[in-house]
Amino acid sequence: MSSPAATVLAGLRVNEARYFKNKYGHVFTVEPVSNAGPTIDWVSRILTEERGIVISARPLEATAFQVENIRMAYVFYENGLSINVMYTVDDLGKRAVGFKLSDGMEIPAELASFKFARQKSKLAGTIRGSYFIIKNEC
Repeated sequence: MSSPAATVLAGLRVNEARYFKNKYGHVFTVEPVSNAGPTIDWVSRILTEERGIVISARPLEATAFQVENIRMAYVFYENGLSINVMYTVDDLGKRAVGFKLSDGMEIPAELASFKFARQKSKLAGTIRGSYFIIKNEC
């Protein structure tokens, strides 16, 4: 990964990997952007259609998988941003987009309208996160 935020992004990935391994027994792996076009396109389409958000940073890595009845997608960006989509495949399930800012990262202009809460992680330092609920079918 080529990014000034590579170290803090690694912490975010490890933090997510630990969560999915402990909760679902899933091994969290990412692939380079060159192999992740459909995942990046899906996440970008949801951001644009739901909130008119276009992320200005370049995506570096992504992953998509399903655990139980939840379709998950993650995109990691060169500026230290991580975006995830949690999309329960059941009709009445939870569906949301989450944003995580790496330790020390400023809030990107396109996300300035969101309020970010802080959480401490032994693996990723201080993470700031926010989210919105997906209202439409994706």
